[in-house]
Amino acid sequence: MKGALAFSALTALPGLYVPRAYAAPSKFKVSPGEKVNLAIVGIGNRGGEIGRALYATGLCNVVALCDVDMGAPHTQKLISMFPKAAKFQDFRKMFDKMADQIDAVSVGVPDHTHFPITIEAMAHGKHVYVEKPLARTFQEIELLMKAEKQYKVVTQMGNQGHSEANYFQFKAWKEAGIIKDVTAITAHMNGSRRWHKWNPKISSMPAGEPLPKTLDWDTWIGAAAYHDYNHDYHLGQWRCWYDYGMGALGDWGAHILDTAHEFLNLGLPFEVVPKLLQDHNPFFFPMASTLLFRFPERDGMPPVDVSWYDGVNNIPAVPEGYGVSELDPNIPTVNGGKIQPAKLNPGKEIYSKELTFKGGSHGSTLSIIPADKAKDMKSRLPEVPKSPSNHFANFLLACMEREKTRSPFSISGPLSQVFCLGVLCQRLNRKLVIDRNTKQIVGDQEANQLLAPAPRKGWEQYYSI
Repeated sequence: MKGALAFSALTALPGLYVPRAYAAPSKFKVSPGEKVNLAIVGIGNRGGEIGRALYATGLCNVVALCDVDMGAPHTQKLISMFPKAAKFQDFRKMFDKMADQIDAVSVGVPDHTHFPITIEAMAHGKHVYVEKPLARTFQEIELLMKAEKQYKVVTQMGNQGHSEANYFQFKAWKEAGIIKDVTAITAHMNGSRRWHKWNPKISSMPAGEPLPKTLDWDTWIGAAAYHDYNHDYHLGQWRCWYDYGMGALGDWGAHILDTAHEFLNLGLPFEVVPKLLQDHNPFFFPMASTLLFRFPERDGMPPVDVSWYDGVNNIPAVPEGYGVSELDPNIPTVNGGKIQPAKLNPGKEIYSKELTFKGGSHGSTLSIIPADKAKDMKSRLPEVPKSPSNHFANFLLACMEREKTRSPFSISGPLSQVFCLGVLCQRLNRKLVIDRNTKQIVGDQEANQLLAPAPRKGWEQYYSI
């Protein structure tokens, strides 16, 4: 009870968080025929890809660019594309100077800084597009879901398959009763996600190195735990450190389990069990993980066990009649290269009482296996509607009040919290029992503290909405 009260105090919304230099948040409405004025926060690598994809819809004007390293080679492409856009190295200064010129913000930065940038934008009344996973900690996601209701802005998490064929097929098959009585799901991402070469037997975080002259490291750290700069924290390397990223599960889970989580109404698990944590250590993610997420009966649907596999050689068994693990055209490039493991594609197998489904990642559709069963079912399958807009256009059209987003925080938040619980299990190397009502770990004080870790000094205001 004490733990539940403490957590509810941390996530309460007694009043508006007031941004610097603002007396109250401003609400912007895009007039018919006008374009959305967009600020892009995070303009290199994946953040730059997001910005270019939003601009390619023809629905926005890019009015501001923000990145902690505006002098780095990987940020120059977007800077050259939008020479007239205002440029900032600190998102706080961007909002202080030109909040009244921005309608929406895209956030494509490391996981640990999703939250402060997003909550600042929402408090200014800005619509927000945030790359997956929504945030790094359970509490941050809880606060973002509450802020979505309070500030009444358009929100979208960047699990792009949620606007592609995968989404519409799963929805249609569930509504038609094709997908029903699901009891188990196996999800897997067995590509190489060993971002750095550190030995799992390390006894401390990496030593500091000289800081690149153009990099604002203090803003890069944000509210997370401070460590002196090391190149193995930066440029994608952050994904594998517990202090900054969410490993393969946070990186790929939202592309593989998103539709099953939404349309099977999974919510939070009541238990997360570590089945395998190869080379477990307190600093970065295991070399391979097998996690069991156990979900209870819901709305007349049976309990579901979701098994997650990552690690190059940690390959799950597939059902009879699975077929080949063909090249998946729906998996996008990552910095120009495909992630296509040789042994098994990223994806899932869904087991119901009557049927077994084979699925991939991102926008990939499901198929019924084995092939002869699929042939028998073909005449019973409903027509699947086509997507009216991709994920980026869907967000901007929602800013214009012409559509509703398909992955708002109310939907993507609980999904991301599942991954936070999985990461917590990986970090602590023990089973977690979750009270789904209080959103607390039963009988585990250390785990509950990690649900809502204290922010770094100077960043507390973002957690006090």
